[in-house]
Amino acid sequence: MKIGIISDSHDNITNIKKAVSIFNANEVGLVIHAGDYVAPFSIAPLDDLKCDYVGIFGNNDGEKNGLIKRSQGKIRPQPYIFELQGKQICVLHEPDNLDDLINSQNYDIIIYGHTHQFVIENHDKTMVINPGECCGWVNGKASIAILELDDMDARIVEL
Repeated sequence: MKIGIISDSHDNITNIKKAVSIFNANEVGLVIHAGDYVAPFSIAPLDDLKCDYVGIFGNNDGEKNGLIKRSQGKIRPQPYIFELQGKQICVLHEPDNLDDLINSQNYDIIIYGHTHQFVIENHDKTMVINPGECCGWVNGKASIAILELDDMDARIVEL
């Protein structure tokens, strides 16, 4: 199963649509958003995904009730911890306690955003992924990530 990973979309509808198109073309089975959608209207392009999505709030997501309503409850507080195909996944926005989470070895995959810098790292048992920024406004490189869950192979895709 492939997982699409996106973060820091910051209302950039054009890039969110590009990300959705790439996720659909790659036949991902789930999309995970690591926060900072910003406004509820930016959820609309996610309706075109050919799979389900889940996500968490970021520090710039002020209208939380609107985001919850528009996403039909798919966006929740962080950290969001769940199991998928036997893998323990932890999703957060700010990586403040990232080292502690890695060292706990409780998670197979840790996904975060906030820094707008893409990262794919392996730490013993734990893969750490930051897909970078979907918006492309801070570092000038819009990106997402795709993770092949079966063989734990992740890659960054520039928009």
